[in-house]
Amino acid sequence: MQRVLIIATDGFEQSELMEPKRLLEEAGAEVSVASLKPGAIKGWDQKDWGESVPVDLTVGEVQTGDYDALLLPGGQMNPDILRTEHKVIEIIREFDAAGKPLAAICHAPWLLAEADLIEGRTVTGWPSIRTDLTNAGAAVVDEEVVVDGNFITSRKPGDIPAFTEALMAALNMERVEEPL
Repeated sequence: MQRVLIIATDGFEQSELMEPKRLLEEAGAEVSVASLKPGAIKGWDQKDWGESVPVDLTVGEVQTGDYDALLLPGGQMNPDILRTEHKVIEIIREFDAAGKPLAAICHAPWLLAEADLIEGRTVTGWPSIRTDLTNAGAAVVDEEVVVDGNFITSRKPGDIPAFTEALMAALNMERVEEPL
């Protein structure tokens, strides 16, 4: 069984955490949510606060060796808060050093830039962060999903199916077909 870690905090884009989590779990993955504090975190759903998601562990409790991949959902607030947290950046660097898949969608590629990992890589992200990604040394493209080595990046909620499928492929998982 593949084990996927999601790191998020209050203000994560609702669909970018919930939908990949659901699809991964349906395909047989064990998915854990880590955050800055125990309890629950609240999503942002388009124009207002959304649902809460239970936190399985704090970032201080994360052992990267326990997981096969890291998924970073976007939303504007979530990655902006997380990129100021040293432990979060350290975890991202550990996943990269181990060559494990790092999947970041929407504003979450900011975290890859903050970790100094994107120089010379090809990535995508939400339009408002593309200049930041370019300034960090990445080749930025406008595509649904971009796979560059162990990096998987996407632009927006509409890219979630391709984004999740690319992560599943990196983990050698088979997608569960939706019933007609």
